[in-house]
Amino acid sequence: MKLVVQVKLLPTPVQATALEATLRACNRAADHASAVAHTTGVQTRNDLQKAVYAEVKEGFGLSAQPAVRVVKKVVDAYAALRANLRAGNLGPANSKRYRTAAGSPITFRPLAAQPFDDRCLSWQFDARTVSIWTVRGRLRGIAFAAAPDQLKTLIAYRKGESDLLFRDGAWFLIATCEVPDPAVYEPVDFIGVDRGIVNLATTSDDTNYQGRGLSRYRRWQARKRTELQAKQTRSATRRLKRRAKKEQRHAIHINHVISKEIVAVAQRTGRGIAVEELGGIRERVRLRRDQRATLSSWPFHQLGQYLAYKARRAGVPFLEVDPAYTSQRCPRCGHTEKANRPTRDHFSCRRCGLAGPADLVAGVNVRNRARSAWAFVTMPVATAPIRA
Repeated sequence: MKLVVQVKLLPTPVQATALEATLRACNRAADHASAVAHTTGVQTRNDLQKAVYAEVKEGFGLSAQPAVRVVKKVVDAYAALRANLRAGNLGPANSKRYRTAAGSPITFRPLAAQPFDDRCLSWQFDARTVSIWTVRGRLRGIAFAAAPDQLKTLIAYRKGESDLLFRDGAWFLIATCEVPDPAVYEPVDFIGVDRGIVNLATTSDDTNYQGRGLSRYRRWQARKRTELQAKQTRSATRRLKRRAKKEQRHAIHINHVISKEIVAVAQRTGRGIAVEELGGIRERVRLRRDQRATLSSWPFHQLGQYLAYKARRAGVPFLEVDPAYTSQRCPRCGHTEKANRPTRDHFSCRRCGLAGPADLVAGVNVRNRARSAWAFVTMPVATAPIRA
């Protein structure tokens, strides 16, 4: 599996100035290549490189390999744009957002991240330094800081490009690592995980991770955001950006904690993990206006991603199951009815009388569906006898 390891660079002022000049030159060159790609419609790597290589290299002071990396960055950006347009992530074809994205060339921020391969950047792990190409020559001995686990992963598994990134006044390198997948064991059972808004996650073991604290924190952030937006000053805009990043980091931390604990329990008990497949839920669900912001900021997809990759890294079986009627189906008798869930928090079967927390019932149904799905997937294929 692919992992990324982020390390912090510790350049001197002179080195930082050279790194900044390099990012600015690379992104100006990327803007030029993007304009050519949009105007001519040439967006494949080889054809675009033939069209702009000489201009990018000579006009922006880039060496051969950085020029190639710039072209590749532009090609990847247009490939991502086409994928988003096809998937409908930018709205229908007649929407303003779609027309704006498709009708204008992609632009790059002056200090947007720039990928470097092993010809442009090398690591000296013993000295904890890197050597990197810049528009002002090769910079050697740039120190970096990394935790022992990060350094161990870099030494053993680093492969491919590393991105140079400037964020919040600091320099970082984001390295790609190819970590081998451990063998997935045969689970003795599954832990069903029901994701929600009031309760971020509820497992079939009756472990409840409440979202009350996150919701309260986000409401408080929304009030502060409204106050700052009313000021309409530059300093207020800067503070808004910092607050948005802080809120995002807070939600990421909570999802990491929840997913790490669930995966640890599954690994310790020899079980797998099952979640509901919730893709496209924002398009399927119709909500009141006052509920839309809550659903849009609900980090269920991120939690599912963290569960999936942490489970894969630990060799824990992971399944996504059909979410239909998991909160309305009785796990004991199988009776499914909307009236089985009289309120958001409570479940009461109209046929057999089974009652309990609705999220727990949903988690148990997810677990039961995972049992059936795993049995079907691992069922040996029957072969018909061969007749002469």
